[in-house]
Formats: sequence, C-alpha cells, structure tokens
Amino acid sequence: MKLSLKIWRQEGVDTKGAMINYELDDVSEHMSFLEMMDLLNETLVQKGERVIEFDHDCREGICGQCGMMINGRAHGPLANTTTCQLHMRTFKDGDTIYIEPFRATAFPIVRDLKVDRSGFDHIIQAGGFITAGAGQPPEANSILISHETAEAAFDAAACIGCGACVATCKNSSAALFTSAKITQLALLPQGKLEAADRVVNMVEQMDAEGFGHCSNTEACEVECPQAISVLHIARMNYEYNKALILKP
Repeated sequence: MKLSLKIWRQEGVDTKGAMINYELDDVSEHMSFLEMMDLLNETLVQKGERVIEFDHDCREGICGQCGMMINGRAHGPLANTTTCQLHMRTFKDGDTIYIEPFRATAFPIVRDLKVDRSGFDHIIQAGGFITAGAGQPPEANSILISHETAEAAFDAAACIGCGACVATCKNSSAALFTSAKITQLALLPQGKLEAADRVVNMVEQMDAEGFGHCSNTEACEVECPQAISVLHIARMNYEYNKALILKP
C-alpha cells in the first residue's frame, strides 16, 4: 500500500508549525496506525532527518497516551477506537491522510504530534483522596452496593483520559473527562464524605486550566474510545449545584 501523508511538524510550543508532505511505500494493511508511523520514522532516520514525535505507550487501547487528529477526527474514522488500535486496512492504496495533534489551548503542543495533557492530571489532583480506614479490609457485605450502581461507577471509571473529548469539542471542553472522574466516586459510598469539596475543586480546576464550557453538542461521546456517556455531565452539574447549595 502506498500512502501520501500530510503531517503537522512543529519544533516547540513557541514556534510556528506547518503541514509537511511525506510519501510512504510498502505499508501493510495489517499494520496499526502507529506501526505505520514507526515505519515512516525509520525512513526518516535513514535519511538523517528528525523523526516525527507522537504520544504512545501500551499500544493496547487502554492507557490513553496515544491521540492525534486523523483526517479531521480524533483517533481516526472508526468509532470507539484509539489511535493505536486503528489499523491500516481502514484506508486504501493511494489515500491521502492528514495527521495533526489534538488542538486546544489547554493542550499546548510540545513537538509535532505530542501535546501536554497535564491539565487532566491537575484536575485529578484537585479531587484529592477519599477517606479510608487503616487496618484490615472491611467485610465485603458491610458496604452494600447494588449491581446497577457498581456497573454505572465502573462505566465512568472506564475513561482513559486520552483527550479526544477535548480535541473534538468546538469549545475544547473537558466536561466529559471531568464528569466521568467525578461520577466514578459520586456513585459509591466510599466517595460520599468528600463529595461536595471534590466536585467544586475539580470543576474550578477544569476552568483554571483553560478548558472551554460544554454546550451539549455531544460530539465528545461520539469520539470517545470508551463511549463514555454525556449523562455523566448532567450528574456533574447536579453534584456541583448541590454542593454549592449545601456548602456552609
């Protein structure tokens, strides 16, 4: 398979970037998208050129490190699929593929396709810890949680923090990410004690990081690799307003 690649190259956060054209031959349809990028970088090394930098880690679709805009869509054309799990059989011989970094003020470009997503870490840190007793673990039946509640909390916890929701949102909102992390604990009794402080601190930190506001287009859910529901955003708003009302 022969491909024409148009890739964003940028030296750093304070430099201007541009789309650079590359031609790549002998691409196997069985390659993952990142393996295709590896192949391109090998050709650049052989030419003595600087390789293209991009984020990746586990390459198994569970760590959330990979992420790029592929033909204008976060993670590419397939639904509920991370960049590392996208395979070249999705494309055709002779295709032109546009590859850009996730774009958001709160995700400054580090170099090429790498972005700084530490804003997500700051939101998590603002949530703090849950109170937990030391010593022996409690007896399993001492904290009764229904199957439905446990499943709902687990669904929220499935968010991998890749940033596709931010990249695809016209406002660069982190509402889906933040609401998933809030809902994960808001549903469980272990998270009740600090619930009010947690939601207020996380929402305020989200705003401080420069993420935009949610305008309910639901594009974030469409592009989310884990299909995180926008209903979590409704719960975040509920928990936030409740905390402000009940706050002494």
